[in-house]
Amino acid sequence: MRSATDIAAAVRAGRESAVSVAAAALAALRADSHGAVTRLLAERAMAEAAEVDARIARGEDPGLLAGVPYAVKDLFDVAGLPTTAGSAARAKGPAARVDAEAVQRLQAQGAVLCATLNMDAFAYGFATVNADYGTTRNPHGATRLAGGSSGGSAAAVAAGLVPLALGSDTNGSVRVPASLCGLYGLRPARGDLPLAGAFPFAESFDEIGPFAASLADLTLVWDVLRGGAPLPSRAAPRIARLGGRFRENADPAQLAAIDAIAPEAPLIELPDVPRARSAAFVITAYEGGHLHREALSADPFFYDPAVRDRLIAGALLPDALYRKALAFRADYIAQIEALVADHDVLLAPSAPCTAPLIADPMILIDGEMSPARANLGIHTQPITFTALPVLAMPLKRPGQLPLGLQLIGKPGREGALLRLAAELENRSITGVTMPAGAFAGEMT
Repeated sequence: MRSATDIAAAVRAGRESAVSVAAAALAALRADSHGAVTRLLAERAMAEAAEVDARIARGEDPGLLAGVPYAVKDLFDVAGLPTTAGSAARAKGPAARVDAEAVQRLQAQGAVLCATLNMDAFAYGFATVNADYGTTRNPHGATRLAGGSSGGSAAAVAAGLVPLALGSDTNGSVRVPASLCGLYGLRPARGDLPLAGAFPFAESFDEIGPFAASLADLTLVWDVLRGGAPLPSRAAPRIARLGGRFRENADPAQLAAIDAIAPEAPLIELPDVPRARSAAFVITAYEGGHLHREALSADPFFYDPAVRDRLIAGALLPDALYRKALAFRADYIAQIEALVADHDVLLAPSAPCTAPLIADPMILIDGEMSPARANLGIHTQPITFTALPVLAMPLKRPGQLPLGLQLIGKPGREGALLRLAAELENRSITGVTMPAGAFAGEMT
């Protein structure tokens, strides 16, 4: 697969036109066999690419992402189109007047928007099994889930259809599919990346984040979305390994990698992890349910059956329980800040296993087979609760199904995550292995 970094360099240098790159990406997206694409934006993509070429012809700077094709989860506003949020019923609604702010920032740097991508309806799930748009299949195995709710975004990058894609992460919806599809993904610190124009799920936890097949690409798109690079880390990061529940329900290969990365690092336990996850469930369900409460009352059959009952249950949660969960979270964050004060990076598993089978979406949790859709976030959801930034990275596993880790950092110190991730790539502990048949997009 060609990287975004390579494409931008070739287009900026005039070795290739943005129009030819866009045409190749559109052809790959049109031939998608993974259920990743919901709408192809061919006319828009060719117009944006032509504008990049025109800028270069005028001697202007086309931007850091000149001619780089990308796609977005179908909850980002795209001017002139309805924002479906994974629901075909919303496809008949009003069109967005302007692009989401994240889309505007990428376009300003020369990136070319080519498609919208599949997701769990209203971002409620870890599977990308959608009653309207179908199930997104994992490019590493067509019989397996891609994860969710940003599964279409992860699959599009893993399949080589585009080098970059945007998703969103409420309780793990970037980190879980990044793990199952073998990619880099990012959940930023609160307020780090722009949420304007992204359809909400749970306001307390929602963040947007990119997927990429290389660390250099992820760093580049992160810099563009943030409006500036994170502060560099000049010192070796102080690492800790998360113990307790994070050593349970994990693949042995994840634990072996964590121990190989930092064998002398202290093993620390976050307090009340099961309670934190339960409180996250309450906050998510309450906020999601109340967001949709009026529409549910008017027409419950508007909703995907897989999410309708959970949204109704959330809408019925008592206010007092929600306030109690919020108060617990405030206290919990204060505890975590004190606990991790002496560490720059915490190591933990991402999804607890490789991609489950679509036909039998169950995973082993605490010795029993449990639904994947609810439990793939067992290690990501408690980290969401801490409000810390997370870089998801893939273990290097040629010929095997992907597994991923979480590098958990501190707001404003994401440079430490990038430094450690680069070191681990150099040590061949982590790195993307593309599935056979991924589109290479060679220059013509």
